[in-house]
Amino acid sequence: MKKIQDQEVRWGVLGVGNVCEVKSAPAMKHVPHSKLVAVMRRDEAKVKDYAVRHEVSKWYTSAEALVHDPEVNAVYIATPPHMHLPLTRLVAAAGKPVYVEKPMARTYAECREMIAVCEEAGVPLYVAYYRRALPHFLKIKELMDSGAIGDIRTVHINLKQVLKPDVVVHLENNWRINPEIAGGGYFFDLASHQLDLLDFFFGPVTKASGFSSNQAKAYHAEDIVTGSFVFENGVLGSGNWCFTTSKTAEIDEIIIYGSKGLIRFETFGKGEFTLESDQEDPIHYHVDLPRHIQQPLIKSIVEDLLGTGTCPSTGRTAARTNWVMGEMVG
Repeated sequence: MKKIQDQEVRWGVLGVGNVCEVKSAPAMKHVPHSKLVAVMRRDEAKVKDYAVRHEVSKWYTSAEALVHDPEVNAVYIATPPHMHLPLTRLVAAAGKPVYVEKPMARTYAECREMIAVCEEAGVPLYVAYYRRALPHFLKIKELMDSGAIGDIRTVHINLKQVLKPDVVVHLENNWRINPEIAGGGYFFDLASHQLDLLDFFFGPVTKASGFSSNQAKAYHAEDIVTGSFVFENGVLGSGNWCFTTSKTAEIDEIIIYGSKGLIRFETFGKGEFTLESDQEDPIHYHVDLPRHIQQPLIKSIVEDLLGTGTCPSTGRTAARTNWVMGEMVG
């Protein structure tokens, strides 16, 4: 069923920062029946520069002005998390679909309010957990669902990074370690992708607990988290995240263990993973990823809005990840 009256989705973007350079907003022009028609940022020079470089016809310094532009019929909120709830209120009040960056909000309570606001306004709410639509993760899910590693027993997340990862060097303002803006530290920014992906694989987590600490005292947010969780389907999971390790200790690995084998992969690496089973030699899979990494998910949103498909990442699925993270950090 169509969720908008138009024959195409005409996007407006609030907060055209780094994530909009390659990952997300440019894809909106490459998806069938989708256009990027307006962008907004408070800094006039920067938003005008973005509009010129990306050939966007309209630019604004006011969120209200973009949201109420009659040409815009769907809005992507690409700001840091502290603005997700107030901007969702604004967009929903205008009766337009909402696509919001991840993590969905700073807290589970904010997520619930975003869901309520959109449901009351009768508008759909999507969240940018784009790994749910990437081809290698879809292949992993397909293999597990077909029994390639037998019955799933447990899953373990292991993510270690140095205090100042390469990505931070290129940021103007590292809000990701400011709890007032981000809700937490790198755990909220990065583990959210991992936990949401496992929700996609196995369904909701029903129990979660953990411990967190600020060991290095380099910033105010937690820098180490350990956690355990139980999925609705009975699979058990654990995770260990540390963002102040040595370079030699850096790792990005998830291992899913089954009764007949295992699958191991990186969350933030290339489109690769390895399947190991008792009966066969290890099989290494490689899938080329799209240049605009959010494009498959944005395509699913456009199809969902136009009634030709469904989107796997909604406010309800994304809010579950905020709940799990909240349970782990306390």
